[in-house]
Amino acid sequence: MSERGGPGGTPAIELSRLTKRYGSVVGVESLTLTVEAGEVFGLLGPNGAGKTTTLRCLAGLLRPTTGSASVLGLDPTLDHPRLAPVLGYLPGELRFYPELTGDETLDLLSALQQAPSPRRRELCERLDLSDRDLRRPVQSYSRGMKQKLGLVQALQHEPRLAVLDEPTEGLDPLVQETFYALMAEAAGAGRTVLLSSHVLPEVQRACERVAIIREGRLVAVERVAALREARARRIRVTLDGTGAAGPRSLGAADRWSPRWQGDRAELLVPPSDITDTLRQLLSLPVADITVEEAGLDEAFLDLYRNQDRAFEGDGS
Repeated sequence: MSERGGPGGTPAIELSRLTKRYGSVVGVESLTLTVEAGEVFGLLGPNGAGKTTTLRCLAGLLRPTTGSASVLGLDPTLDHPRLAPVLGYLPGELRFYPELTGDETLDLLSALQQAPSPRRRELCERLDLSDRDLRRPVQSYSRGMKQKLGLVQALQHEPRLAVLDEPTEGLDPLVQETFYALMAEAAGAGRTVLLSSHVLPEVQRACERVAIIREGRLVAVERVAALREARARRIRVTLDGTGAAGPRSLGAADRWSPRWQGDRAELLVPPSDITDTLRQLLSLPVADITVEEAGLDEAFLDLYRNQDRAFEGDGS
């Protein structure tokens, strides 16, 4: 049965001016964010941006310095016993008891979740954790196997909300495909997923909306498709090779800082300037030219560059 909230329903996550400081060091600063029930939502930013701090606050492992967090309508710290059975959490740095087997680890974590684990066998099969693997002590596991075990424990009890920190770290490409399928199935069932990542294609593949943070502060919240469409387009232009090889003047289009490889230049151009830029480029001896939608990585970098200019302008 779908658990997607309708209009006016309780959001899965509500952060209101959430701030967490470690002494004089700011983990996150005044973060306000809403994740609706049934979304697969991405928290995107480079390492050290504050993603893990945010997720630990949501899981009840850290208490905010100021501000508040609501998870499935509950306070993650004060209401943790009520939240545990419906919350799945995958930490970014997995720490298992090395002497326990995989099965024993899942049993222990199921008890801590205070919920049955109806999906355990299915998830182990799909993530390629065999019965033989599960009988071995975790200290013998590779990094990828530990990550798979972490995913099983986060999802085995069919949580209403899964909070996943760098979920594909250490997974091989085939297992990553399984992970993406699991995220699509969660969305189809109306369950909510918040995943944190610095891997741009991962967020682009799995998420509907994304919050971008830097240095603990919210930069933007946008739909992934809108983020890509609103940001730069990639123009690749190859000039006629009869002239000198290497960088050459592209006239007014040089303002977009072209990157050269032989006779081919690549430019990132805002949508509003595409027509004029193409007109400028086509006045040159062009052998080939292509325009394509920027990936999320270009959009992300473009957004960060704009933020840098804004920070410089306000003197912060």
